[in-house]
Amino acid sequence: MEMLDLEERTVTSNPNDNNEGRMMKKPKVVIITGPTASGKSKLAVDLASYFPIEVINADSMQVYRGLDVLTNKIPFSHQNGVPHHLLGTVSPNVEFTAKAFRDSAIPIVHDILNRNHLPVIVGGTNYYIQALVSPFLLDDLAEDMNESCFDDLSGITQSDSSFIAENDSSNDSYDLLKDIDPVAANRIHPNNHRKINQYISLHARTGVLPSKVFQGKAAEKWGQVDNLRYDCCFISVDTSLPVLDRYVEQRVDCMMDAGLLNEVYEIYNLKADYTRGLRQAIGVREFESLLQTCVVEDIYKKEKELTEGSSTEKGETLFDGNLREWLKSSSDSKSLILLEEAIEKVKVNTRRLVRRQKRMLNRLQTLFGWNIRYVDSTESISSKSDEIWTGQVVESAMKIIRSFLSENESLASTVELSNLTGMKIIQRDLWTQYICKACGDRVLRGSHEWEQHKQGRGHRKRVSSLKSKARGLNLVEQKLEYSECN
Repeated sequence: MEMLDLEERTVTSNPNDNNEGRMMKKPKVVIITGPTASGKSKLAVDLASYFPIEVINADSMQVYRGLDVLTNKIPFSHQNGVPHHLLGTVSPNVEFTAKAFRDSAIPIVHDILNRNHLPVIVGGTNYYIQALVSPFLLDDLAEDMNESCFDDLSGITQSDSSFIAENDSSNDSYDLLKDIDPVAANRIHPNNHRKINQYISLHARTGVLPSKVFQGKAAEKWGQVDNLRYDCCFISVDTSLPVLDRYVEQRVDCMMDAGLLNEVYEIYNLKADYTRGLRQAIGVREFESLLQTCVVEDIYKKEKELTEGSSTEKGETLFDGNLREWLKSSSDSKSLILLEEAIEKVKVNTRRLVRRQKRMLNRLQTLFGWNIRYVDSTESISSKSDEIWTGQVVESAMKIIRSFLSENESLASTVELSNLTGMKIIQRDLWTQYICKACGDRVLRGSHEWEQHKQGRGHRKRVSSLKSKARGLNLVEQKLEYSECN
């Protein structure tokens, strides 16, 4: 295992000058990201054979306690003694935001570095990673600006709060924002009332256009290599979509066999908030219709036993064994249909998540200039070969990290490159709003999202269908004109 020198230290580009040219070298961290089911957690553990690493989990659902099968947490027996942080440590009922992740992860990174170990951030929640390595989140800047600006200003007046509340549930607030700052209005979705009101409130308090504030901050800080919090080695475990789609379906089936449905049933509550905490994970809401039926039946059984004087053990439920097997053995065809529909929804939504994660990685690389290195796990997943996994994925990642840790480039050239990157970012279009009529007036933000959307399979199918219908109408009109002429 390699010994590392990862501590922050000050270096001087000119040995004869103790003041000019002094720059603080940033601590090195490795970030392993990629779409779900691509093998990120396994890669991190396998890399511990080469480096003294400690893992910080960056999966927004795996941070919570519970649902270990559904969230696919790496079992303790598979961690091979590698320390894992922020894995199953957060209460499932709280909202663990990107800011909360950042505030929790920064001191952990510092402690790992003090142990002369290599911090490895592992997960597919890219907005967690953005929050950790960047000075701020672009989409959260409105909220941050509100807090920082409002600290120096008087509180909301009664008229201000009444105005915002009155317009919050209608289109009036968005129309008002368009009048005040059309550039900022184009940046957000018309239904995002919370952020619309933040923008209006910011302008009312400061007199500054939100778009001017945010564009200035983004141009100054966002995405520039020399402004990231750490010296980052970004590695993405990539897999071809057809192979990953098949593997996702197989993994969902394995999770069902391992008791996924029992896990979800145990946390199910008819009155729970499924937009916060662990309950928003893919694989929970999809079973809602089925679990409503099961919960009602469970309650009815309890009430019947109490009415008839039967004794019921504390904690006993109708489904003490495997809920899925119980449903399969029952004669309730409706429940069986709901079960199969729910499983299919989990698979579909997971495949959609894979595509969102891939698009986000492409966005981070193309739009923000992040240098992401890819290792391909396609063949190892399709062949289920440990040998191919080691040769094509683990060793490739090891070489990338080894090169990253031994880099000895001049700081001047690094800064020059980062400045050029920053200039490109400033020139890119982040604010223009595009509306796709073919896809039901879907709102896209920025030319990069718009170009990606146009290349998507769903958009191309809809456009092709519309063109076919248009050709059909033209043909009918031509036939009508021909018949009229004759």
